[in-house]
Amino acid sequence: MYHFADRLIAAIRRCRNPVLVGLDPRADSLPQGVQAARPDDLQSVADAYRTFCRGVIDVVAALVPIVKPQAAFFEELGPAGMVALADVIRHAHARGLLVLLDGKRNDIGSTATAYARGYLGAPPASPWGADALTVSPYLGDDSLEPFVDVARQRGAGVFVLVKTSNPGGKQFQDLSADGRPLYQHVAALVENLASQTRGDGGYGAVGAVTGATYPQQLAELRGLMPHSWFLVPGYGAQGGTARDVAGAFDAQGLGAIVNSSRAIIFAHSRKEYRERFGDARWQEAVEAATRDMIAELGSETPAAKLN
Repeated sequence: MYHFADRLIAAIRRCRNPVLVGLDPRADSLPQGVQAARPDDLQSVADAYRTFCRGVIDVVAALVPIVKPQAAFFEELGPAGMVALADVIRHAHARGLLVLLDGKRNDIGSTATAYARGYLGAPPASPWGADALTVSPYLGDDSLEPFVDVARQRGAGVFVLVKTSNPGGKQFQDLSADGRPLYQHVAALVENLASQTRGDGGYGAVGAVTGATYPQQLAELRGLMPHSWFLVPGYGAQGGTARDVAGAFDAQGLGAIVNSSRAIIFAHSRKEYRERFGDARWQEAVEAATRDMIAELGSETPAAKLN
């Protein structure tokens, strides 16, 4: 099956940008036209999430290579939410987008294998059909092996938490262990797995989650992890800028996908777009915010070389 990193490279080159749009639906942030008819009914909220996320996908499918549904917002709604999530993933694939499911899963042994088999790979191999999945490394290397094995077999990808964007991440990730911060030990493991699973483009099926809110460490990790694709959260609503993420890319403008969720999908509520579009034209606001992010990355990072 076609290697995930090679598929990602092809999609990025086709779109000429590395933007990853996060699908994080929140009931109280939806534009008026797609809010739940019955906010206290889980099925009604799930239907609103489905409509909203499909509407976002319809806008960004022509602009970006990949989207990232956040599983938590759908799981919160129980079975109705999970059906909506499955529909959103299918719709994204139908529109030609890659799908990275943000679930931050992990466990040991057969449980890790079940997670990997359930989420990774195209149907019918996987009922969820995600092209890639975020996972936690803190149960050790044997907990990652099932995900890597399934990813290799199914042409899928795995993104391992290495240096996350949240302020509290440093509480454990920056702890010194054998003279190096813990995140560097995790990075070494991820890079080894990436090197073992390289595709034709030089990147492995195993990548790293590395936050835009730590630009110095981001650039440091790029040097330490030449075969690892980076998923970079923290851009936009969390304060990361295009200049902050520049160090995540290689010399060709590849090697990283930069996530923006709220700043794009809820652009209709941001001042600079609210006055132009408002709730009634929320999809136009999504498009404008996406194009603005593409332009910012193109002017401040090596992603300019994709044009």
